[in-house]
Amino acid sequence: MPENDFDVVVVGAGPAGSCAAIEAARSGLRTLLLERGPFPGSKNMYGGVVYPRILDDLIPEWWNEAPLQRWVTRRSTMVLTDTQALTVDFRNEAWAAPPYNGATAHRPEFDRWLADHAVAAGATLLCDTTVTGLLRGEARRSGRVVTGVRTDRPDGDVTASVVIACDGVNSFIAKEAGLYGTPNPKDFTLGVKETLALPRQVIDQRFGVRDLEGVDIEIIGCTGGINGGGFVYTNLESIAVGVVLKLTSLAAQTTRPEEIIARMKRHAAIAPLVEGGELVEYSAHLIPEAGLRMMPEMTGNGLLIAGDAAALCLAAGIWLEGVNFAMGSGRYAGQTAVEAIAAGDVSQRGLRGYASRLSDTFVLRDHRKLRRAPELVLGDRVQHLYPSMITGMAERMFRVDNPSPKPGLRRIFREERKRAGVSRRALLRDSRDAFRSFG
Repeated sequence: MPENDFDVVVVGAGPAGSCAAIEAARSGLRTLLLERGPFPGSKNMYGGVVYPRILDDLIPEWWNEAPLQRWVTRRSTMVLTDTQALTVDFRNEAWAAPPYNGATAHRPEFDRWLADHAVAAGATLLCDTTVTGLLRGEARRSGRVVTGVRTDRPDGDVTASVVIACDGVNSFIAKEAGLYGTPNPKDFTLGVKETLALPRQVIDQRFGVRDLEGVDIEIIGCTGGINGGGFVYTNLESIAVGVVLKLTSLAAQTTRPEEIIARMKRHAAIAPLVEGGELVEYSAHLIPEAGLRMMPEMTGNGLLIAGDAAALCLAAGIWLEGVNFAMGSGRYAGQTAVEAIAAGDVSQRGLRGYASRLSDTFVLRDHRKLRRAPELVLGDRVQHLYPSMITGMAERMFRVDNPSPKPGLRRIFREERKRAGVSRRALLRDSRDAFRSFG
């Protein structure tokens, strides 16, 4: 039997793919990292925060070299109505020092940096290459064995012992392998982002930070009749402003995403932060939002699925994470490939260590713990009724109506709940679900 071209082929040079390639190449495996864009990160839209602690032992002291923008030292959750805003603001100076917590980043820079580490470890990086199909070998009881990939290059078939699919949301490879069911639009959101250039000193002054400190603001009640949420993140000399919109809700409306962003930017709580910003980028990206409910089977014969391709994105209200799950799953996929190839068994059974690694670590533990949260947070009451109730309660508590005496908190709560149209039964049910989701 002829030797394979490579031991491992990794499809997609995002955070998942590069971490998988680093693990495989450092163990001495012949590793090919394929990227359809002209360079790693060129196809990625990202407006958020990366949490790189999963890299602590893969790239020691990564914070000294990673191309990050600002360390997030302020986390704010903002609830809006048309004329009101209530913000819970948390600040932690310790997050501005090692080992840090989260940071804003430009994905093209961050992804290139991770891919460079894969190349330094011995992987071969090949860009401008699209995988068009899977190569299959002998049939097993659990299905035919994946033996490589077909690409759009001349003589583009590449054989390998293990293929690791990190080809992004709605993975073509996972679908072709029969590991993904029919996608349901209700399981996806559309992330739309504007990058606005602002001088560094202006950002520092407006957001109350200095040096490399940064701010992460998550917003609810800013998307009108469309279920979703908004965000504002500080980079070094720009800010990311955008919305995440439930696909089915967006499809039922005639409002375009850029109109929703424009309306959010005009809000009295947001306008002073973005005023004068020069638009330098507009981008959109599909996001797997449903967590455990939409995850494909992660393992096939000769095949592993990681990152967004495996729907490993945690969209649970105050927890909005994705790159950390991509890097973690990529690492565990790489480790599993090394283990299976050394044992001479790359069947689905031989690759079962991947499921154990995912299940025993934060990757699936966090998703299981917060499995009910996406549906709750994107539900109609949280989206359209509770913002009015919450901001109304705050207004009543702080408003002075002399000569009338101040009302009691119970009265305020009862009256604002009724005014917002939230029944006691619905409130109790949502409180129970929130406790189960976040408890």
